[in-house]
This record gives sequence, structure tokens and C-alpha cells, in this order.
Amino acid sequence: MNVVEVNWLAVILATASAMVVGMIWYAKPVFGTIWMHLAGLSQERMRKNMVWPMVSAVLGSLITAYILAHVTFMAHAFFNQSFLADALTTAFWLWFGLSLTTLVIHNSFEQKPWKLTWLAAGNRFVTIMIMGLIIGLIQP
Repeated sequence: MNVVEVNWLAVILATASAMVVGMIWYAKPVFGTIWMHLAGLSQERMRKNMVWPMVSAVLGSLITAYILAHVTFMAHAFFNQSFLADALTTAFWLWFGLSLTTLVIHNSFEQKPWKLTWLAAGNRFVTIMIMGLIIGLIQP
């Protein structure tokens, strides 16, 4: 078994899906206005400092998609269900065990509003599950 068998097309599409989810999730009519208020951000501040957040979002999403594809391949080798089922299960547990817990702990210590924590956790859930769906549908 080759544990580095990753479908790069799936990784790139999963990365792109994260950008689409983020654009929709944080659009003003959806959660953008409430997110900016809870995070203490202004429209002006957002416009001035967009390069690094966008670069970090793309790189972070690429790493997340690659790791998810890699761990999905290993989970599939172990559980041997359908690749899609293994991808979605892996995505859920990685979100639950890493993203959700990290956000809750981090935001608790920074005393951020719980609404902001759950808003970010929801975004990560949708993002990672869609990544899992894409990776599961486009097998290595």
C-alpha cells in the first residue's frame, strides 16, 4: 500500500471549494455583517489588509485538503468501505477533533463571543465536509 496516493485534482478542487464556501459564508447578506461586528472589524480595515488573509486562506485550504486526502486514503485502507463514506467520515472526525476543539479552546481563552466561535466552527464544518465530498468523489 502506498500511503501517499493523493489525487491532486481532488486536492485542488477541494481547495477551490473552500474559497467558494468562504466567499458565500462571509458575504454580507449571509454571515458577513454579523461576523465583522463580532470580530470587531470594519469594511475599511478589511479592504486595507486583504492580501495576507487571502494568501493564508489559500495555503491553509491547500494544506487542509492535502491532509484530508492523505488521511482519507489511510482510513479507506483500514475501513475499506466506499471511498466516499470513508472520506466523509474522516472529514467529520478531523473537523470535530481538530477544528472544533481548537476554535473552542482558542476563543475561550481570548474571551471571544460564543456566537463568533460557532460561526467560525460552522464555516469550518461546511468547508471540510465539502472538501471530503470532493475528495471522496474523485478517488485516487
